[in-house]
Amino acid sequence: MRRTALLVSAALLTGLLPLASAGAATGAEEPPPVPVDRFEGEVPFASQPAEGIFTWGGDSDDPPKLELAARGDAPEGDKVLSGTYDISGYGGFTHDFAANEPGHDWSAHKGIRFWWDGKNSGKRVNFEIKDGGSNGEASELWTTSFTDEWTGWHQVEIPFTDFTYRTDYQPVGGIDQNLGLTEMWGYALTLPTGTPGTFAMDGVELYGKADPALTTKVLTGAAVYPVKEGGTAAVPISVATTGSAPLAEPVTVAYESAGGSAGAGTDYTPVKGEFTFPAGTASGAAHTVSVPTLKDKAAESAETIPLKLTVTGAKAPAETPQVVIDAHGLPYLDTKLPVKRRVADLLSRMSLEEKAGQMTQAERNAVGTGGDIAAYDLGSLLSGGGSTPTPNTAAAWAKMIDGFQLRAQATRFQIPLIYGVDAVHGHNNLVGATVLPHNIGIGATRDPGTAEKAGAVTAAEVRATGIPWDFAPCLCVSRDERWGRSYESFGEDPALVKQMETVVQGLQGARSGKDLDRDDKVLATAKHFVGDGGTEYGSSTTGSYTIDQGVTKVTRQELEAVHLAPFQEAVDRGVGTVMPSYSSLDIIGDDEGPVKMHADAAMINGVLKDRMGFDGFVISDWQAIDQLPGDYASDVRTSVNAGLDMIMVPSAYKDFRTTLIDEVKAGRIREPRIDDAVSRILTQKFKLGLFEKPYADTSGAAAIGSAGHRAVARTAAAESQVLLKNAGGVLPLKKSQKVYVAGSNADDIGNQTGGWTVTWQGSSGKITDGTTVLEGMKKAAPGATISYSKDASAPTAGYDVGVVVVGETPYAEGIGDVGNGNDLELTAADQAAVDKVCGAMKCAVLIVSGRPQLIGDRLGDIDALVASWLPGTEGDGVADVLYGAKPFTGQLPVTWPKSEAQLPINVGDTAYDPQYPFGWGLTTLRTPPGGGTLTLKALALAAAAAQKAGSAEAGRAVVGRARLLVQQKVGQDITPAVAKPFADADHLLLSGRYADAVAKLTEAYRAA
Repeated sequence: MRRTALLVSAALLTGLLPLASAGAATGAEEPPPVPVDRFEGEVPFASQPAEGIFTWGGDSDDPPKLELAARGDAPEGDKVLSGTYDISGYGGFTHDFAANEPGHDWSAHKGIRFWWDGKNSGKRVNFEIKDGGSNGEASELWTTSFTDEWTGWHQVEIPFTDFTYRTDYQPVGGIDQNLGLTEMWGYALTLPTGTPGTFAMDGVELYGKADPALTTKVLTGAAVYPVKEGGTAAVPISVATTGSAPLAEPVTVAYESAGGSAGAGTDYTPVKGEFTFPAGTASGAAHTVSVPTLKDKAAESAETIPLKLTVTGAKAPAETPQVVIDAHGLPYLDTKLPVKRRVADLLSRMSLEEKAGQMTQAERNAVGTGGDIAAYDLGSLLSGGGSTPTPNTAAAWAKMIDGFQLRAQATRFQIPLIYGVDAVHGHNNLVGATVLPHNIGIGATRDPGTAEKAGAVTAAEVRATGIPWDFAPCLCVSRDERWGRSYESFGEDPALVKQMETVVQGLQGARSGKDLDRDDKVLATAKHFVGDGGTEYGSSTTGSYTIDQGVTKVTRQELEAVHLAPFQEAVDRGVGTVMPSYSSLDIIGDDEGPVKMHADAAMINGVLKDRMGFDGFVISDWQAIDQLPGDYASDVRTSVNAGLDMIMVPSAYKDFRTTLIDEVKAGRIREPRIDDAVSRILTQKFKLGLFEKPYADTSGAAAIGSAGHRAVARTAAAESQVLLKNAGGVLPLKKSQKVYVAGSNADDIGNQTGGWTVTWQGSSGKITDGTTVLEGMKKAAPGATISYSKDASAPTAGYDVGVVVVGETPYAEGIGDVGNGNDLELTAADQAAVDKVCGAMKCAVLIVSGRPQLIGDRLGDIDALVASWLPGTEGDGVADVLYGAKPFTGQLPVTWPKSEAQLPINVGDTAYDPQYPFGWGLTTLRTPPGGGTLTLKALALAAAAAQKAGSAEAGRAVVGRARLLVQQKVGQDITPAVAKPFADADHLLLSGRYADAVAKLTEAYRAA
């Protein structure tokens, strides 16, 4: 899944602007213009935190080229700002005021104006201003536009009332959606795309006297007021001023109930009147208008009563509030009826337009305050990665989602929204949530119970914020660690992925779906169907990606055994939704070539729905249908006919819905296909209990980030640690030892949580609550001497042992592909830290990363090596195994290569010569058994007995003892003759073939 669109921070232009006070405009005369930018050199080309003008763009050639050019025809002064551009994606320029100075007060003025040298191109130029926040790059964006439709210099005047809140992107997720104008940070222009051009502008200034509507506004408590038939709706109408000052002049509000689908006199008693807030009224004062509804005996759909407001002396509400008489008496509302009958009844009543709306999913930022939810009958919203409310708290999430759900109550059948989010390792978008190890770490635990508990913690924290749907788990089988999504996979063996699918029950509860209406369960999503982990390196055509979204080229047998098997398991477990992959599938021998998965009817309709029996609904990935060949109508037609039931069209929801309706009316998509899709969607909404409880149940909110939930994450982190080498028993550490800690990832919560944490790509630093590895070590050994030097620059003398925590910085999806600015090598700084510490004392090196790192050239100097993966927020779990409070028990979920040239390398390969084989993992739980081959023979008999009896617990225990015996003999001398049967044995163990696994381990033992 995607996230919020990756935009370089759109900043804006501005200039030296003396702070103007609102008091300057109290007289009858208009205040004089206030210059913002003269472009005579008073403002440099610079960026935050300094004041300056700077450019930005979608790629390296999109930013325009700017200069302060001398021109004899300059409207103001001697110079103008001029530039050239040739933009394929997006680009423009910004003027930010200095971040270390107060924001500027523009509230005394009517608007902003500037001179523009027109080319009569007919092109539209977007203009933004920056309001509130801490600086120009952390403000709220308000936007409008003008059209270049003249020749020569022309003064463009833009009243502040023309600006609207930008809904597709906000640097900090938005602030209050109120254009206050008292803390302004600059402005920006976005230039036209498609063809090269030139521009020139001059004399940016504030003009005119402030419109009273900018400082005084009338508000309603909400846009929608649902009421049961026969009840009375109370609509509060209040007045608010900038700075909460008392009203300077009276404000009059006239109201009248008129229009809508309800009948005046039959469904409600009409109301009409007027009231005045006198001068001197305190900001926030309110008056309530009551709208009585009338009761009859008929079963009816919801009916609307708009309350039209006419405001004098202030800005009117942006929307007309609506009273909604709730739908009642219809069979689909009857909780005693089976879900199937409720779905059939509701579907029979819906129009094509309403059905199309149910198949449409928009991003929350695109719908703004949500008016389009009812206007377009939208069925679903999502938060892309990092798309969060402000502030990013559990209460704010619940309030936001309740606001969107309220909008859905204004639709004819009051079908609730289903809101989705990428909670891929905990409720990772929410600051303060419990962040668990990424899937690769969960795979390393080899513990289905831990996977289930991780899913349960995630579900409880997600549902407590009002979200009923999680775009997880990822069931990809990762076959090439150059893939930027490697860490989203449980491992490279489908048998391991299947074993970890207990996470589905953790998320959803019972396989039947009977638990979905609980306040601690969510609808799960098996993704990405199918083969996304098997894409061929170099096959991607998406931007600069090298492997993500590429082509998976496999035989049909390999497709079935490796990539489809986990999805059959998910279907058997009752997973509610499935998301196709961006990637393409090329089945060797069928002569069809690569087929985009979002267009693959044979796989979605034929295999997933028909053969596997999947009865949930299929949701597309972020804008994925846009990657299909053909025009937009073809994209819609092809994807829906291929079996997609809901389409994720973050900002293109209007175009998608219109196109879908047109395609059905033209007969290119059959109505039974639409009915099937909508039936599947409605079924899950009914199972989730959304019709009865559409709003957030926050009773579980206190458990978000709680000690109990963090204990689960801590255990998962401890179990995920894989001990690859432990010469001389360096680990576990003793509390009496003096420990020297170094490395970039020892004390960085952002690095240890990785991508998909708070933002889509994640980031380094203190981004959320939790415990770093260093902090965990200090808590585990409170009396010990533990010193930290990130770059190992501090003196190393006098220490007993060193712990160097190194690895990767966060990334997600194709951004993290090797070859796309990434590799599998430690940074120079990390290498230097390892060399210095391990050259001075006994050392343990921990690698915090989403995939194996190439460390072979340093192994000889490293005493202990640990694959820590991305352990999440609970560094205490890592410290637990470092200090022996818990044993090392993790095993490699992927093969650890010797070099990048070996990739892809996986268990089962004919040629197999890794640094460490799949399944490798030393333990501090128990000492390996003695007796050599005689013991292995005895274990083989025990394994055969366990296999015959179907005893998984006994079988795993027997094979585990044999594995320890082999690892003890092998040490670090892992030859191909050892590695291949050792890895094969782990695959056999995961497949329940315990006797065969011991036989393979015996082969490895003899080869050592």
